[in-house]
Amino acid sequence: MKISKKANFMRLFIAEKPDLARAIVEGLGGGSRKDGYYDCGADAVTWCYGHMLELLVPEDYNERYAKWSMDDLPIVHIPWRKKPSSSTQVQFNIILGLLKKAESIVHAGDPDDEGQLLIDEILDYANCRLPVQRLLINDNNTKVVRRQLRALRDNRDFAGLSAAAEARSVGDQLYGFNLTRAYTLAARANGYQGVLSVGRVQTPILGLVVRRCRENAAHKKSCYYVINGQFEVEGIQFPARYQVGEGDPMDRDGRLNNDKQAERIAAAVRGQPVQIISATTKPNEASPPLPYNLLKLQTDASRKYDLKPDQVKDVTQALREKYRLITYNRSDCEYLSEEQHGDAPGVLAAIAETAPVLATAAGRADPKIKSRAFNSSRISAHHAIVPTETRAELLKLTDAEQKIYLLIARAYIAQFWPKQGYDQTDVLIETAGHRFAVRSKVTTSAGWKVLYKNDIGNEDLEGDADHIEHDLHKLAEGHAGICTNAIVERQETKPPPLYTMAALMSELTHVAKYSRDERLRKILVEKGKGKAGEHGGIGTPATRDSIIKTLFDRLYLMEKGKYILATPMAEEFYDALPETAKYPDMTALWHEQQGAIRAGERDTLSFMNELMDYISGEIANIKQNGVGIKIDTHPCPVCGKQLRRIKKKDKNGFFWGCSGFAVGCKYACDDKAGKPVPDETPKISGDHKCPACSHGLVRHKDKKGGAFWWGCCNFPACKQTFADLKGQPNFSATEEKTRPRRMARTRPYRRRAS
Repeated sequence: MKISKKANFMRLFIAEKPDLARAIVEGLGGGSRKDGYYDCGADAVTWCYGHMLELLVPEDYNERYAKWSMDDLPIVHIPWRKKPSSSTQVQFNIILGLLKKAESIVHAGDPDDEGQLLIDEILDYANCRLPVQRLLINDNNTKVVRRQLRALRDNRDFAGLSAAAEARSVGDQLYGFNLTRAYTLAARANGYQGVLSVGRVQTPILGLVVRRCRENAAHKKSCYYVINGQFEVEGIQFPARYQVGEGDPMDRDGRLNNDKQAERIAAAVRGQPVQIISATTKPNEASPPLPYNLLKLQTDASRKYDLKPDQVKDVTQALREKYRLITYNRSDCEYLSEEQHGDAPGVLAAIAETAPVLATAAGRADPKIKSRAFNSSRISAHHAIVPTETRAELLKLTDAEQKIYLLIARAYIAQFWPKQGYDQTDVLIETAGHRFAVRSKVTTSAGWKVLYKNDIGNEDLEGDADHIEHDLHKLAEGHAGICTNAIVERQETKPPPLYTMAALMSELTHVAKYSRDERLRKILVEKGKGKAGEHGGIGTPATRDSIIKTLFDRLYLMEKGKYILATPMAEEFYDALPETAKYPDMTALWHEQQGAIRAGERDTLSFMNELMDYISGEIANIKQNGVGIKIDTHPCPVCGKQLRRIKKKDKNGFFWGCSGFAVGCKYACDDKAGKPVPDETPKISGDHKCPACSHGLVRHKDKKGGAFWWGCCNFPACKQTFADLKGQPNFSATEEKTRPRRMARTRPYRRRAS
C-alpha cells in the first residue's frame, strides 16, 4: 500500500462501491487514480467492496465452540465484535491509512440502512473521531452527484439507520447459529447425520413450500358450472357469460354449483329475444413494463430460460463488472431518475451497436418519450437495472450473458415506444329474466407490445382469460337480438399450484398474506411500501437467491420437472419447528422493533437482550423435549456403523463416508439425491497383499448371498481366496472354496431331486 505523502486531505470520501467512487470523482471535477483511491487535490475518494468487516463467529470468541455441544447453548456474545474480511483486506488497509491523513470524512454509503452501517462500522473499527458528513446518492448521473455534493448533511442524523442494520445483522447471526446448532444436535442424538439449518428468512421460505405441497396434495376437487351464451345483436355475433344471481345455488366463491339449475337456465334462454341493458366503450392505454429490478429479472430468466436465481445474479455481476454493460445489478427498484432521461440517445445507440438483433427496435425508439419509469421520487437506494452507454460485441458474451443483456435492453427500449392503445367495451345483456355479460378489448395501437409479441407466459402481458377480442363498440343500450345458443360447461376446482422457481421468487414479495396476525401483516405490507413489486416480502434481492440455493443444498427442497417440492426430511423438520419460525411474522416483529431503533426510541442492546431471551427459551424446550424427527439411517456395508454425508473439498457436491473412519473403516461411496450409492466395482486394495504372490487383494461381493470375500488380483495365475471379516481379509482362516470362474461348454446346472 502506497499513499501519497503530501499534506493531509481536507476531505476523504468513502464510497460503498468503486463505480460510485468514480461518479463522485466526476462530480468533483476529476482526479488522478492512485493505489486504491483517487487524488482530487484537496479531496481523496476511496471505496469499499460491500461490507469490509464481518461479525466474529462463535469459535473466534472461544475455540471450544468449534465443536458443537448442547451444553454450550445458548451462545451469547453481547457485546459483539467484528474483524476485517480476508477477501478485502488490502483495500481495507488502504482506507485505514487514508483515514490517518484526512481532516474530515464524507460518508458515501448507499442511502439505506445497510449502506449507512457499511461505512459507519469502518469508522467505528478505526476509532475515527473526525467530523463526518453524509452524501446521499442513489443515481450516479453526474448532474445528480453534483447537486448532492452541494447538499451534504451531518452523519449523526443517520445514526438510527446504522443501529437498525446492526440489530438485524447481529440478530440474524445469533438466531441462526444458536437454533441451527440446537436442532442439529438434538437430531444427531437420534442418529441424524446432517445439519438442520434455521434462519429468520430461510425457514419461512421453507414453510411456504411445505404448506403449498400439502395444500396441493390435500385438495379435494369439487365441481361448478358456467353457462356460455351465444348472441346475435344488430348483426354482430359474440359470446357472453351468465352472471350468477342472488337466488342461485353458489359455492363460497360465488360460482354456480348446481348442474340442474345450470341446465334449466341454459334451456330457458336458448332462442329467446335479448336486449342490451348497457354497453360502454372507453379508449384505454397500457404503459410498458417497468425496467428490471433483480428479483423481476430472476423471475423472467427462470420462466424463459430455466436459469436459477443465483446464476442470474452471477451473470449480472459479470455484465456489470467485467463488461460494464449494465448499471448496479442488485437493485430492488424498478424506476429511474428524471435526470437519466437525458441519457436515452446514448444508451439506445449503445444497445443497437452491442446487440444488432435489437438495432431496429432501438432505432424506432423515441428518446423524447418519457415513460412512468422516470420518477425520481420512487427511487430507493438504487435505480432500476438498465444498460449503460458502454459497447461490446454480443457474440463474445456467454449464452446466459447474452440472454440477460437482451432482457434488460428490451425493457429499456420499451420505455421509448408509444403506449399500447385499446378500446374496452363492457356489455350487459338480459334474456328471459337472466343476465349475461362480456368484456372485449380491441387493440387500436400495438405500441410497445410489438417488442413482447413472442413472450409467452409474461405476467405483464397476460389479460383476463374471460375477455374477448371482438369489436363490440357499435352495440348500444336498447339494441335487441337473440340468444342463438347456451351451453353448460362443467368445471373443476383446481388445487393451489406447486411452486415453480419463477413463482416462488415472485411469491417472496407477497408473503405478508400468510401472516397469522393482521397487525403483523400490515407491518409487512408497510415495509414494502414505496417499492414497486414489493407487497410485504421477506429477504432482499441480494440474498433471496442464495437462501433458496441453501435450501436445495441442505436437501430441504428438490425439483421435479419444473416444480419445487419439499423433501420428506423438510416436512418432518417443519413439523418439529415452533410456529414463530415457520411464518414471516418474526420478520414483521423485527421490522417494527428496528423501526423504533431507527427512530431513536430504543437501542440495539435492548433488542439483542430481548432476542436472546426468546432464543434461550427455544433452546431450553429443545433440550427438554428433543426433536421428533424420524431418522433414515444408512449403515456401513463394511463395519455396520452409520454412514454420514460429507461435503467434498471442492464444495461441488457430497459423498458418504463411514463414521468409523477414525477406527480404521475407510468405506466411502457417491451421493445421489441425498442417498448413498454403493460402488459395486471391485477395487484392488493397496493395504492388503496376497501372502502367496504379493499382489493386491480385491474385495468381491457374492452375487447369491450378498456376503463378501477376498481374492488375488493376479487371478488366474494366483487362485488364493480369503473370507471377509468386517471389511478385512481374514488370513487366519483360509478358504477351501474355489473362486467362481467361467468354464467353456459347461452343462446347465440342474438341481438334484430330493
